[in-house]
Amino acid sequence: MPPPPARKKPGLPDGFKSFAEYNAARKEKNHLKQEYFLAKIEKQKQKKERKQKKKAPKVCAEPSTLSIAVPGSILDNAPSLELRTYLAGQIARAACVFKVDEIIVYDDVGIRDNTTAKTEVCLSDSGETRPTRKCCAQLARILQFLECPQYLRKDFFPFHRDLDYAGLLNPLDAPHHMRQDDDCRFREGVIHAQPAHNGSWAEVGLRQRVKLDIPLKPGIRVTVEMLPNCPEAKHPRGRVVSPKLPQIETGIYWGYSVRIANSLNAVFTECPFKEGYDVSIGTSERGEPVETASLPSHQHVLVVFGGLEGLEGAVESDDVLNVDDPKVLFDYYLNTCPDQGSRTIRTEEAILISLAELRTKLKPKVPVRALSKEIETDQNEVTSEGLESAHQSSEEGDQSETNVSGSREIGDDAPAPVETEIENGSASSETKSKLGKRSRKGTSFCEDGESSDPKKEKLNPVLDVSEGSTADYSNIKLKKKKKKKIKEGKTDNGIK
Repeated sequence: MPPPPARKKPGLPDGFKSFAEYNAARKEKNHLKQEYFLAKIEKQKQKKERKQKKKAPKVCAEPSTLSIAVPGSILDNAPSLELRTYLAGQIARAACVFKVDEIIVYDDVGIRDNTTAKTEVCLSDSGETRPTRKCCAQLARILQFLECPQYLRKDFFPFHRDLDYAGLLNPLDAPHHMRQDDDCRFREGVIHAQPAHNGSWAEVGLRQRVKLDIPLKPGIRVTVEMLPNCPEAKHPRGRVVSPKLPQIETGIYWGYSVRIANSLNAVFTECPFKEGYDVSIGTSERGEPVETASLPSHQHVLVVFGGLEGLEGAVESDDVLNVDDPKVLFDYYLNTCPDQGSRTIRTEEAILISLAELRTKLKPKVPVRALSKEIETDQNEVTSEGLESAHQSSEEGDQSETNVSGSREIGDDAPAPVETEIENGSASSETKSKLGKRSRKGTSFCEDGESSDPKKEKLNPVLDVSEGSTADYSNIKLKKKKKKKIKEGKTDNGIK
């Protein structure tokens, strides 16, 4: 006799012999479910981190710089104020053309001339005031005046005798000298004295002042990044950035800075860069020909020019330097114009010749063009990713539409849509009745299989006006009479 079937415990689900087996299976299921959700959350975190890395602004290295050192005594050789001013204008034009980042005006005859009548207090771009010779102060003042944008000169340069003929000089026409109608992301400005709530006002050469989000001391020169205009804002808005940022992000030249050095050794010891000048070049007619020189890659390069007595006179007037030959002070001592026809080359001429010759020899470690290209590629990557995601979402939307309405490509085995059935005349009466019950806003199918708007059909009945056919109005009247008879319950044979 077969054993009786095992009696099922009350409350135990099917497929389990005991509650212990059921609890073990349930625990395993919950564990798998938990692992699945944890893996999903980790995947989402990784996706967010990738997006943040791509969206985060790339920290670019500091671009390589070019500095030149010019003696202030060259102005003493000019007999009049007009010629001294014109000489300073030539140096400023040469520095702007060859994209010089720093001009150092050094005193090469300070110790030999102990008269205090030829000294005055001068302010450099670093904000330091010091007594300097009048020729150095005048050269530095004219260089600063020409570098400053025109709409800021009245705020930074009061009337001074050294600037009497500065208005007659050729303008630098540098990229940061903006016109009023120029549309640029960055602008040079000055903090205005007008009080502002939670910020300050800046004059940047536009018709209206720009509202900054940081309260600053009036009279300070700042570099302003223009923010996108809000339709509700009455004034344009901006933020203060580093003066190096326009050159890094856009690749355009953003002017030079002026520094005053009281001696030749101060040109090296008071360097504003932490690493100092990694390549120093001295120019002299006693140097090696520039054609034979091969310069290494540099981060900060310095080119020093001599005065009337050359670099030898500058070394002699410096009590700190205990050398006889200036060649020892520089990494390279070059003659940029060998086989010259004239006995002497003026300093303003030497600047143009030397910078033109060294332009092909200099090898910056971080060129400005490379930085701007990196930023452009990062922006293009972000935009391309956005376009790809939008394209993917549109493709997903198209796929969902095809899934809802049916496959758009009809194969041999795929069933034909209802519209094709009606056109072929193979649709059943049920399908026609279903299609006839559509919304009034949509199209309704007629008995002949043609789609038309019911409202338009009443006003303008559809007529067959194709080639070789004529419009038969009597036919339409007969159809209307038949419909009336059917509604009244009559036929041609009689009453139903």
